[in-house]
Amino acid sequence: MSSISGFLLLMFFISPLMLAEGSVPELSGRANAIDYMNEGSWGNGDHDERGSVGHNQSSHGGSFAWSELNPVFGFVYAFGDINCHQKHDRSWKLNENQMPVCARDVGIFMGFFMGSLFFRIRGYNRWSVRDTFLSVFDDDSIESVYLNDGRLRLMILFLALGIVPMAVDGFTQLLTVYESTNIIRVITGFMAGFVIGWLVSSALSARPELFDSPSSVMLPANSRLTLK
Repeated sequence: MSSISGFLLLMFFISPLMLAEGSVPELSGRANAIDYMNEGSWGNGDHDERGSVGHNQSSHGGSFAWSELNPVFGFVYAFGDINCHQKHDRSWKLNENQMPVCARDVGIFMGFFMGSLFFRIRGYNRWSVRDTFLSVFDDDSIESVYLNDGRLRLMILFLALGIVPMAVDGFTQLLTVYESTNIIRVITGFMAGFVIGWLVSSALSARPELFDSPSSVMLPANSRLTLK
């Protein structure tokens, strides 16, 4: 997971830097939709500037079509087109080109890369997702958690600490007049991406079939895994 997320993160920066200066105009599309595949795509229309999505593309640098880019950069901008709203005021520019994804998504992917790398370095298979998730900690440091059977609560706490700030920032922006900043979007996105990358890596690494039995799993505080 760290390799995939790391590659995408790197390409988010390389693509606008390698394209001709100013060749990617200000964009504003819809998440989970294809808006800038070709000149006739939805995003290149002249939409109301006051709408929640889209804008008058002709007033923001003209049309853009990622299908006309080379295959590598085209893929990166297509990925951003499908997964991100690409609002220009919530995105950064490099080489006078708007990046493929918004600032929050940059933070999410950066965090996902670091979270999955963190698990790759520190974590290992302990049968269940929660025990595998917590395997990044030294056994001595979480003995009390195992003695009090607080493993699931601790995992949920870490996930909440990472995800809740982004949720609060995003939903407050959506439901009120509050407007976040790109720095806050990156920070909260990084926090959420980190715990998600950590969790996904744990879920993929938790492989019970590699053990002879639950009792063979070594846990902190000499605990033994039992199936209920």
